[in-house]
Amino acid sequence: MRTDTLDPFRLRADFPVFDREVNGHPFVYLDSGATAQKPRQVLEAERAFAERHTSAVHRGAHTVAGEATELFEKARARVAGFVGARPDELVWTSNATEGINLLAYGMSNASLGRGGLASGRFRLGPGDELVVTEAEHHANLIPWQELAARTGATLRVIGLTDDGSLRLDQAAELIGPRTRVVAFAHVSNVLGTVAPVAELVALAHEHGALVVLDACQSVPHLPVAFPALEVDFAVFSGHKMLGPTGVGALYGRQELLDALPPFRTGGSMITTVTLDGAEYLPAPQRFEAGTQPVSQAVALASAVDYLDAVGMAAIASHEEALGARLLAGLGELDGVRVLGPGPGTSRVGLVSFVVDGIHAHDVGHFLDDRGIAVRVGHHCAQPLHRRFAVTASTRISTYLYNTADEVDAAVAAVADARAFFGVIES
Repeated sequence: MRTDTLDPFRLRADFPVFDREVNGHPFVYLDSGATAQKPRQVLEAERAFAERHTSAVHRGAHTVAGEATELFEKARARVAGFVGARPDELVWTSNATEGINLLAYGMSNASLGRGGLASGRFRLGPGDELVVTEAEHHANLIPWQELAARTGATLRVIGLTDDGSLRLDQAAELIGPRTRVVAFAHVSNVLGTVAPVAELVALAHEHGALVVLDACQSVPHLPVAFPALEVDFAVFSGHKMLGPTGVGALYGRQELLDALPPFRTGGSMITTVTLDGAEYLPAPQRFEAGTQPVSQAVALASAVDYLDAVGMAAIASHEEALGARLLAGLGELDGVRVLGPGPGTSRVGLVSFVVDGIHAHDVGHFLDDRGIAVRVGHHCAQPLHRRFAVTASTRISTYLYNTADEVDAAVAAVADARAFFGVIES
């Protein structure tokens, strides 16, 4: 039953991993921005499918193949509904990275003339422009760099202010008649801040550009409905939202998916094949060549059931409180600098910071000795770190199973790390 609040202590009983210790301490997992832990319900859903329904989908005439296909398509409908979409608007992928590459390479194929007249909206050439932001994960930057290199298009970058906010004034200058794609993260995987989606969508659509939303850090943590956001495409990964690895999804407006040429071809995505060519199935199947991640998709649907039962509004509220507590605690420590805007900014429970005089990896190892798992490094966002004149940071990211006591323990450990490494000023 959905409620306005959640009890993390009750939820933790669903996660077997929290029964263990790490380095002689209770396991404190504050790295859900990288991947989330899995509840028993999700683990059981994948196991049950493997034990009773393992079969290839959309191709067998036997009973088990029919069962597998039905469960696979029910999972598509369930996950699509979770983000406000229809089943034919959701393409299964291995992860969000593949989803973005599917789009970029599909546009590249369209630029080579593939897809006929229908793919004209996706064709790029010299003079066309792609727009991203300085805050992007490499997965939402490199595919567009490659697309620009293959087509002769130009890549433009919206910068950040000194506090890490997106420069909407610059966005208004860069997004114009030549813009074909505007791609950005809904929530920064380094700063934890929520992007001004409505403003960027309005700017893009004013000039007829397509909007691609990286929703990896929003779908697990916030109520999200892609049609309501009016984005054209969006991607997310299952493993960040209590699901298994190896499955993710691409959302696209149906008329756009139907016009986009595929980039991965083979079995399962065709209607007719001759020695001279092939005709493809309509979306979403045309983008799902080969053997699909069937058990993973079924388990992801179970994860969506779990999240819905807890309530996304309750999860967002819980993480907002944890994030505020984390920001306040780190803000009281001398020599600790949080990357990005301070309190009062719309954000999820994810914060990255640097400790003067201590490398991020040393901070991470010190916390690990106390059983606290965090992320260290550039978090696949080197340009963003360069904007803040650092090469690496420590990232704490919370989820529905984290408690205020765990946040306090992490802050206390950071304070002790400064003393341990001798960087406290006398």
